[in-house]
Amino acid sequence: MARAFVGVGSNLGDRSSQLQKALDACRMIPLTTFVRSSSVYETSPVGTYDQPQFLNAVIELSTALDPGELLKKLKKIEKDLGRTDAARWAPRTIDLDILLYDDVVVMSDELTIPHPHMMERKFVLVPLVELDSAVVHPIENKTVDAILAGCSSMERIVRYPLALLME
Repeated sequence: MARAFVGVGSNLGDRSSQLQKALDACRMIPLTTFVRSSSVYETSPVGTYDQPQFLNAVIELSTALDPGELLKKLKKIEKDLGRTDAARWAPRTIDLDILLYDDVVVMSDELTIPHPHMMERKFVLVPLVELDSAVVHPIENKTVDAILAGCSSMERIVRYPLALLME
């Protein structure tokens, strides 16, 4: 079984409900076990700033699916939860991104692992460090804790008073 970390975010509609629905759907992915979730954080948008604040978390999965199969399952969850294809950095009901998948490196048109922007995004690094600060970025060969310590992003990130239901 591979260890996968998935970023979860929403800034449209009932953000809290969208995160919970995504977590519940991830529990139903075949050959995959939900391990745990980070706290939820409210964060400022990246790229296009004239949009609502995001709620973000990171979840850990244990999966027998290969990265491409896992991506297909996550894209189906996004679609089922109302995500539409929109411009890059546009508001979204739900966003599910594979951040890390064991120490695997994938670079294709459909998928890049580790996530290409995770090192510059505190909304990814803070919840990831919360789950496991010793996870090593397979290209940078640094722990996510060390990457966060060197992250110069000025984005706003605040722990949000929401606990995702783990059961």
